[in-house]
Amino acid sequence: MSEPISRRRFVSRSVAASAAPALLSAQASGTKVNMGWAGLGNRGGKHIKTMLQVGAGDVYMKAICDTFSPRLAKSKDDVATQQHTAPDTYNDYYKMLEDKSIDAVGIFTPEHLHRDMVIAALEAGKHVYCEKPLTHTIEEGFEILQAVEKSGKKFQVGTQRRSAKLYQKAKEIYESGVLGKVVYARAFWYRNSPLTNPAWRYTIPADAEPGNTDYRKFLGPAPETTFNKQRYFQWRLYWDYSGGISTDLLVHQTDAIHMITGRNHCKSVTCTGGIHYWTEDDREVPDTVTAGFEYPDHFHINYSAAFNNSRYHYGEQLMGSEGTLEILGLKDLYVYPEKYRGAPEHISARPEIHINSQKDLGQGNPTGAHLRNFVDAILTDTPLNCDARTGHEAAVTGHLATLAYRREKKVYWDQENGKHRFA
Repeated sequence: MSEPISRRRFVSRSVAASAAPALLSAQASGTKVNMGWAGLGNRGGKHIKTMLQVGAGDVYMKAICDTFSPRLAKSKDDVATQQHTAPDTYNDYYKMLEDKSIDAVGIFTPEHLHRDMVIAALEAGKHVYCEKPLTHTIEEGFEILQAVEKSGKKFQVGTQRRSAKLYQKAKEIYESGVLGKVVYARAFWYRNSPLTNPAWRYTIPADAEPGNTDYRKFLGPAPETTFNKQRYFQWRLYWDYSGGISTDLLVHQTDAIHMITGRNHCKSVTCTGGIHYWTEDDREVPDTVTAGFEYPDHFHINYSAAFNNSRYHYGEQLMGSEGTLEILGLKDLYVYPEKYRGAPEHISARPEIHINSQKDLGQGNPTGAHLRNFVDAILTDTPLNCDARTGHEAAVTGHLATLAYRREKKVYWDQENGKHRFA
């Protein structure tokens, strides 16, 4: 199991026990959901605005938290512009949790901080929305599951395809049987960027320096290092804070295939790749991977990603004996009937299907719907689209791929006992 959480007991048991009845919860008072938001960078800074849009009338951003003070100040102004009152600001997440009026928190910090932050929020009586991946290790996921069950709070994980009408339609098509027997799926994510702007080398603010960047809080439970702008602003590139492609991209797509097919775990994983394109910087995570996932019931997922070509962008494909279902770029769904030599006419004569998410289903990027689903779960007990267990199961696929890659060995997963072993 992971090391004990250093700041989980940030308030005394007596204070924690009194916090729950004192909360100005939306359910009890009929007021808005008061939120605290941690992490205002690339993802969190964008989606705090999304939350205020989709939660208009039901969500009040009570507080925000970030360890880079210029970013915190800018986000304060942005929130004030949207909701007409400024939020409280913190550079210490655990201090923010002491605000008893906060009903729920959004966690958009680097993945190595998720476990401590999630469990502290649950112990403080808050509902939680946590960006994917849920955890930095498999073991942390089980700790979170225990904390969620104990808390009784709503918990959503940010694998937003679960709230996409396009993927819900894909599930309907799959379950109709029109694809025949599906034993193979492919998922892929390809990117490219200028040589002057390498992948995941997010822009470092010119004014960033130790005086306005709380590097110690960023490190959290990670190994100690001296102040390093690259590690702070480009954390996805380093193993101490990230699982790389496998936890940042792959989990979205294995989770989508799980959703469509009704599966929730594989039995073994292989993963190869390396730093093959961006070889001139200090990144540790690969820019190219290929992974193979074997499932218990005669099903296989082939996954590939590369950061040197964007021609095919990203998507998922389910290949059946009677047809292929393809989703591209979170926008378009296609179904193609099999037309091989000798294919029965009742199969080959079926019409092709094309569904565009915006045009045909009235939905663009599903992140807003995913955030709204979290709010509705708090206010009206609407079922969550990606609860803690579902998010954990998605994260496990990414962690297994990372383990297989780093150990250069096939890894086997024991779902019943929650353990892995290497070949």
